[in-house]
Amino acid sequence: MRKIFFIIVILLAVKVNAQHKKPLDHTVYDGWQAIGEREISNNGKWVVYTIDVQEGDGTLVIQSADSKYRETIARGYNIAITEDSRYAVFKIKPPYAGIRQARIQNKTPDQFPKDSLAVVELGKGVVVKAARVKSYKIPEKNAQWIAWQLEKPIADSSKKGAASDSLAKRIDSLKRSVTEPTPEQAKKRQRITNPPVIKNDNAIFLNDTAVSYCDANERTDPGKKKEEGTALVIFNLRDSVQRTLDFVSEYVWSKTGNVLITETMPVKKDSLRKAAVCIFRTVENRFDTVMKGGNDFRNYAIDEQGYQVAFVAERDSSEKALQKFYKLWYWQNGYDSAVMIADKNIEGMPVGWSISENGSVHFSKSGKRLFAGSAPVQPPRDTSLISIDLVKVDIWNYKDEYLQPIQLKNLDKDLKKSYTAMIDLDDRKFVQLADRQVENIISGNEGDGDFFVGVTDAGKRAALQWEGRTLKDIYIIQPGDGTRELIRKDLSGYVTVSPAGKYVLWYDAKAHQYFTWRDGKTKNISSGIRTKLYDEDFDMPTDPSSYGVMAWTQSDLSVMVYDKFDIWQLDPDKVVAPLNVTAGEGRKNKITYRYVRTDPEKKFITPSEEILLHMFAEGNKHAGLATYKVLSTAKPVTVVNGPFAISSNRIAKARDSNIYVYTKESYIDPPDLYINAGWQQETRLSAINPQQADYNWGTAELFKWKAYNGRQATGIVYKPEDFDPKKKYPAICYFYEKLSDGLYHYIPPAPTPSRLNISFFVSRGYIVFVPDISYTTGYPGRSAYNYIVSGARALVKKGWIDSTRLGIQGQSWGGYQAAYVITRTRLFKAAWAGAPVSNMTSAYGGIRWSTGMNRQFQYEKTQSRIGATLWQKPQLYIENSPLFYLPKVTTPLVIMHNDNDGAVPWYQGIELFTGLRRLNKPVWLINYNGEAHNVMERKNRKDLQIREQQFFDWQLKGHRPAQWLSEGVPAVMKGKVWGLED
Repeated sequence: MRKIFFIIVILLAVKVNAQHKKPLDHTVYDGWQAIGEREISNNGKWVVYTIDVQEGDGTLVIQSADSKYRETIARGYNIAITEDSRYAVFKIKPPYAGIRQARIQNKTPDQFPKDSLAVVELGKGVVVKAARVKSYKIPEKNAQWIAWQLEKPIADSSKKGAASDSLAKRIDSLKRSVTEPTPEQAKKRQRITNPPVIKNDNAIFLNDTAVSYCDANERTDPGKKKEEGTALVIFNLRDSVQRTLDFVSEYVWSKTGNVLITETMPVKKDSLRKAAVCIFRTVENRFDTVMKGGNDFRNYAIDEQGYQVAFVAERDSSEKALQKFYKLWYWQNGYDSAVMIADKNIEGMPVGWSISENGSVHFSKSGKRLFAGSAPVQPPRDTSLISIDLVKVDIWNYKDEYLQPIQLKNLDKDLKKSYTAMIDLDDRKFVQLADRQVENIISGNEGDGDFFVGVTDAGKRAALQWEGRTLKDIYIIQPGDGTRELIRKDLSGYVTVSPAGKYVLWYDAKAHQYFTWRDGKTKNISSGIRTKLYDEDFDMPTDPSSYGVMAWTQSDLSVMVYDKFDIWQLDPDKVVAPLNVTAGEGRKNKITYRYVRTDPEKKFITPSEEILLHMFAEGNKHAGLATYKVLSTAKPVTVVNGPFAISSNRIAKARDSNIYVYTKESYIDPPDLYINAGWQQETRLSAINPQQADYNWGTAELFKWKAYNGRQATGIVYKPEDFDPKKKYPAICYFYEKLSDGLYHYIPPAPTPSRLNISFFVSRGYIVFVPDISYTTGYPGRSAYNYIVSGARALVKKGWIDSTRLGIQGQSWGGYQAAYVITRTRLFKAAWAGAPVSNMTSAYGGIRWSTGMNRQFQYEKTQSRIGATLWQKPQLYIENSPLFYLPKVTTPLVIMHNDNDGAVPWYQGIELFTGLRRLNKPVWLINYNGEAHNVMERKNRKDLQIREQQFFDWQLKGHRPAQWLSEGVPAVMKGKVWGLED
């Protein structure tokens, strides 16, 4: 009895404490925290992460894995940890207040406060700190070097006479930039006092410092346009020696850190200096000039070993030239300078084509192949035309593959479009792989495969208008001569190439099967599986997508794919029968297993390798992690599991140890950072948002009921922390398709871009109900009604919701459903619809201006789920359109629809508003000028949040209406009065 008594006392104390907590208000947003970047050292001993705030100054944290060491740096971000786990490198933002003040004072970008750079030895402190840093880079597999580029100096030092500085003066300046050595370093480098100058054809040496011959006093054509560069600092972390190179406009490290490419572009006023491309050799500690003179350099590529370099350059045109021809340049270790390896005249280049400055340049894994882009030469601009006489007109032609809005939306991308070409570096043969008929190329074996795969939808693109996707033709392309073989026509699905380049794999969405191609033979490799490999819950009138490919095993031995819950191993040659590698545990326990790829560079998994799987339980929404040994008979072993959410794409693993970092969260607990060593002990590293304890927060729980269509339904009910079942609460229904899988997601109080700010309203005494909705083709409106209204009425029966104070809120598709539901019921006292479609007949033929796509596909095949054209079933378009049933509306409605909405034309909101206004129904339309489908500017989000609260508080709590609700805000008062006062 005594034990029960104490439990009751504790529960009463908790309840009393909750009742005395503050409700959230609009002042709390800016400082609410979230874990941002996170990096773990390769040895697993250090974690560096940022704690970000919504607006203001965040914090960078350096923490040891055992939590014995913790250091914070204000405003740190852009984290990297060196390969040897010894140093953390990051930038430091200027104070937010300073940036804001610069905006207020309308300063130029150069006058804004700039970032700094810090290099910290982990556990010991700052090694280097530099001001006004534009960017930094470190080699991926070398811990000795770092380079950073400075912003333009505050006071411009490139005045008269600066261009004629002697080479000796620049060398002397460079010597002074070297960091003062420690006594030990000084003893080792006494020879620096009067160093001999050593010359060769390409570099000038000063022992531990070097200045590139790029700075040599050579005259160049002053008429050529150059982009101005700034100083680049190259720093050796082992001996703390730094070198400075002026006028650098681009720099790229090799993966191994043995070379650094630098591109120099002198200031425009200095006609004596030439633009150049140089290579800094870190082992020899010297600069080599690989090209001097030119107008434009782009797309630098370095092979895996750092022995080959390629780039695109334009060297010959004048600044005013109407046509410029780029060439592909190549350098390898041992060359004095780069050589031209391809231009418009090379054999194999299509007639009228040339090397493109916009194409990707890269080497294959072995370094034996070089890839670049080529494109048709653009005709020169006609300078005889006078701009005031130009006719501006768009011609829509029914034969166009893409509608004009899509063409115009993609105009810049299309003008820069290039097509993949390959050069075999053994014989320098140029092979055009892609062209206008087959635009997309997929390579296997990291570019060294025996074939390439071409994918094209040429001639089939018009169907994008009504299908929302296009069918694809798949080709095998030979690297020797570019010849093609069609292996699959009209594929609805996706295609990949195996990592070792042996197989082409595709999923056929119509057949619901996986296929492979090898050596001219195509095989259905999944036909032996009876379980559905496609989305079982898909309810749109089009082909469902698959659950996806997990990974290939080493040497293309097998491929692993998902069903809804489990993982299957498929033999690409279809000799071995499909195997359920999770032994059916997923489907048996309704747990979804998904591979966590902790190494983004990993191309395949090896037999007996232990991998990590993310777990999600369909029934109770719990999340977890499990380990699994590849190709073993053992079942997955659960190592973490519980009533929380774990973000699978934000899990990081130490490269050289079995140590993981990840975030866990629930509706009550913020997503803090945790570390787990060998799955033996979990330790929390962060503790964000301690201020939450001062506020009335809330709880989240699953709610089940039977919908009007007779099906079992699921949703989430959010209750205030001080919830009292004896009271009657106002409630708001919020929805968008299915959201119950987010039961354990933390919802920070934040000014909303469109959706309901659930935490905010719950804290202020509202119940929020979020029902899942399943759809029947042809009846999206009725489907929404079946679940939303049945769920709200089932919730009212619980006794703690006031049925006379129910609200409804939705955005976009949810906004449409909110508008539809209030034409079918008087249950709701207040409704808020963001960017709603009100008239499917007028929306059907419109344009989604953010993409240029016609909206027909959305109604026929995807989210709107009508399943037919407007002329096939016009009655369904009318039945599902709120506009035709406006006389039945009794619920006051606020519409938010912005005039730059690229998804739902804002005329839809206008049709809804003007119809209700004519019927003298209470309706308001909010339009944030220039805003998109969702509100993007934070100041507008804050305003929207205030207005949404004012509306629901008025209708559901009986508060006095704000002026914008009761009287409006006339256009003559725009910018003077906001109408937020009551």
